[in-house]
Amino acid sequence: MIIGIPKEIKNHEYRVGMTPASVRELIGHGHNVYVEHNAGIGIGFTDEDYTETGAVVLASAAEVFAKAEMIVKVKEPQAVERAMLREGQILFTYLHLAPDLAQTEDLIKSKAVCIAYETVTDSKGGLPLLAPMSEVAGRMSIQAGARALEKSCGGRGVLLGGVPGVAPAKVVVIGGGMVGTNAAQMAVGMGADVSVLDRNVDVLRRINAQFNGAVKAIYSTAAALEQEVLAADLVIGGVLVPGAAAPKLITAEHIKRMKPGSAIVDVAIDQGGCVETSRATTHADPTYIVDDVVHYCVANMPGAVPRTSTFALNNATLPFIIRLANKGYKQALTEDKHLLAGLNVYHGKVTNQSVAEALGFDYVAPEQAIGSNK
Repeated sequence: MIIGIPKEIKNHEYRVGMTPASVRELIGHGHNVYVEHNAGIGIGFTDEDYTETGAVVLASAAEVFAKAEMIVKVKEPQAVERAMLREGQILFTYLHLAPDLAQTEDLIKSKAVCIAYETVTDSKGGLPLLAPMSEVAGRMSIQAGARALEKSCGGRGVLLGGVPGVAPAKVVVIGGGMVGTNAAQMAVGMGADVSVLDRNVDVLRRINAQFNGAVKAIYSTAAALEQEVLAADLVIGGVLVPGAAAPKLITAEHIKRMKPGSAIVDVAIDQGGCVETSRATTHADPTYIVDDVVHYCVANMPGAVPRTSTFALNNATLPFIIRLANKGYKQALTEDKHLLAGLNVYHGKVTNQSVAEALGFDYVAPEQAIGSNK
């Protein structure tokens, strides 16, 4: 198979779909790889690093898209990239379609085979291709939140860990999954007063055991969430409903009643955000203020640490990339129900139920779509 790796073009996005080491693995399986000029330069990989593995470097994204049977990316394709997709071409990347009607319409129109990292599953019910970036984003959320609390950024002027004789900041984490657990780990390490809210009692038991009581594990009711959010210096939104738009758990009314200068980091912004006042921002302009509350809503947080993020992502995606390349998409998807769960759009059909419901499209089960004449 011919695999194409374009350079990422989203604002301040420096990650790359495949490292030279991953490319070498694919070429070792007998596949051809085309890489756009300077695709890996943001994390220190030169064109020569790729050509030494046997890849071919092309001058433009248009050439890569034209030649490739499978496009491997990191972030969702931008409009100019979506226009280059063609029928039957495999797109393997993060998509986050539920809050993005324009992208979904373009992918339907392209009739490409669009597999989203974030909905691929594993035998334990986890999301193995989302997990590494959730780990990064969760840890980064505390760094970003600590910065947002500084007075120069519009914050309260509070140090997360406090100092002897001065209380630490109160950090409230909404959601005890991968993002929330990693956020709590960093916040505890910095000496903050940390609470995690979740509606799964087993998750709360795990949080309590993992942190040996250093984190308050709280069952999330409307009353408990309101109480914790209004008392918080920093709120981390780490809610995830796989494939679907994030629920708006923190309302505009909550924001109005929060402490002036408090901060919110909405890690769920890729799926539309879990805060009613959230809107996607970029690394170039990461924060804004609503009712004296600093909002950090960068939609590609791990892009700020692209080298760590790229290696972590490649460790997870490479086996799936090899499987798709070796077997072709139809056989690979048919034989692997976990990869099949990643199929979001197939030859003009929406094959993820959460996406279809969120955006009002007809849903076609992926098994049914693949079993059609395509």
